[in-house]
Amino acid sequence: MKRLFIAIKIEPDQSFTEIYRELCSKLGYENLRFVEPDKLHLTLRFLGDTDENKIPDIDLMMKKSADASKIFTLNINNTGVFGSSYNPRVLWFGIENNDLLMQLQARIELDLTKVGFFQDRQNFVPHLTLSRIKQLKDLKLFQKTIGEFHERKIMKQEVRSFSLIESILMKEGPIYHTLSTYTLQK
Repeated sequence: MKRLFIAIKIEPDQSFTEIYRELCSKLGYENLRFVEPDKLHLTLRFLGDTDENKIPDIDLMMKKSADASKIFTLNINNTGVFGSSYNPRVLWFGIENNDLLMQLQARIELDLTKVGFFQDRQNFVPHLTLSRIKQLKDLKLFQKTIGEFHERKIMKQEVRSFSLIESILMKEGPIYHTLSTYTLQK
């Protein structure tokens, strides 16, 4: 079994890196473990523990999804949380609404049903997970800090591909191995 997900890799530019570092610095008083910038990704579909025999079928379906999808631009803007403002669980950078992104994700969901994966019951909310929050020392200061970043324009990235990635969970954090990359159409 391999723990798999399908994602768009993020390639942080200077603006992204500066905003990311500023946010990490301002939240340094909290004991948050931030995702390293080189590991940030936009998850299109989490597959979880998957029988290795299914990987060739998944690969074939993802090639089909890519062949039917066009290159597009992601606008990464805003900072927010999942959970309530009083009990935040995940800190994220947001992704602006994008029809081509939503079409790609829907196509991937549909193609995965053809190889035995049920459609995800949760609505797809495009975001980059920055940190999972277990406990906060100062909720009011956290809320104030996040508010400073809420409307920030972070970066744009042209999306030319997406990948099938294996995640190996380690005590220090996950290790990612790209199994296949799928090129979008012009």
